[in-house]
Amino acid sequence: MDFEGAKKYTLNRLENELNDKLHYHTVDHTLDVLDAVIRLAEMENVNGHDQQLLKTAALFHDMGFLETYNGHEEASIRIACEVLPKYGYSEKDLKIIEGIIRSTEIPQTPKTHLEEIMADADLDYLGRDDLYVIGQRLQYEWQLHGIISSLREWHEKQLHFLKVHSYFTKSAQNLRDKRKQENIKELETLMCVKK
Repeated sequence: MDFEGAKKYTLNRLENELNDKLHYHTVDHTLDVLDAVIRLAEMENVNGHDQQLLKTAALFHDMGFLETYNGHEEASIRIACEVLPKYGYSEKDLKIIEGIIRSTEIPQTPKTHLEEIMADADLDYLGRDDLYVIGQRLQYEWQLHGIISSLREWHEKQLHFLKVHSYFTKSAQNLRDKRKQENIKELETLMCVKK
């Protein structure tokens, strides 16, 4: 597998071809998810070929945004299946990568350990200090796409999402749950939510 070649391909396309209405789903998000996948894979003792597959899926998981906003996961899978054989990925690799990419679809329903790592990596920021900075980018993107119409609606959706979300791996839970709970409390205070 030529991972570096596949990485160069994805980053080049994401940097040059993404719609300028995307403020959250950018090359920076892809790189952030890649970093999170590597960190969680190492914490979960996933190395070698499996880690390469995870890293590849992280790079391709939002490629579908080059073509569509809704249902981008299926477009991402199709692009990965078209492109990755040129970089030495086997049919078996592609089936695993397909499942890993599909695990990022909301609501997340990962079926394997690798899919759980990817699902957690994609939403790693929910349990970090930079939740509000990153969230602001998603809020703006959603406004541009007509998904939300007010700041209040955004805060309500974000708070609900944080409350129903759960990390799948023990590593993500240990690393991010405490800060995620603090983020929920801060949002409740901001919105004057009664317990």
